[in-house]
Amino acid sequence: MSHCVQLTLSIWKAKLNAVKAKKNVLIITDGAERTSKMAGGIAIALNGYKVVIKAASDFKGNDILPAETFFLGCEKPKPESFAYVEDLLKHINLAGRSCGVFSPGSGKTLKYLTGLVKDCEASLYPDHLSADSEAKMNTWAQSVISHSF
Repeated sequence: MSHCVQLTLSIWKAKLNAVKAKKNVLIITDGAERTSKMAGGIAIALNGYKVVIKAASDFKGNDILPAETFFLGCEKPKPESFAYVEDLLKHINLAGRSCGVFSPGSGKTLKYLTGLVKDCEASLYPDHLSADSEAKMNTWAQSVISHSF
């Protein structure tokens, strides 16, 4: 095989590998024990993806840039640790990225999380994961990943 053909094959293989690259997923939580446990379950359900779990208190704006999908989870509405996340999502455009919200807490918490996503224009998956629906975690997490506009 000529050098030119080998080089062409190498380029095509590199492009194919780029297409097959793992999706980047970011899970942002309030750090509460029950929320962190749910985040860990979501990460396990997304085996094969590059998943990063980040406490909101440690979150920086550039953490979300490589994520094609992100999840937000907290136990109670408006946790203090979410102040920066809340502010950032009002001022960043994440159109084309899918998002899922989850909470071991109340429906008020899910409503709060849903409201955070509105301004950033991410594609919010319409079903939310609550403590009552944890049995559906695998299916739910995969559905969020594949959700788009």
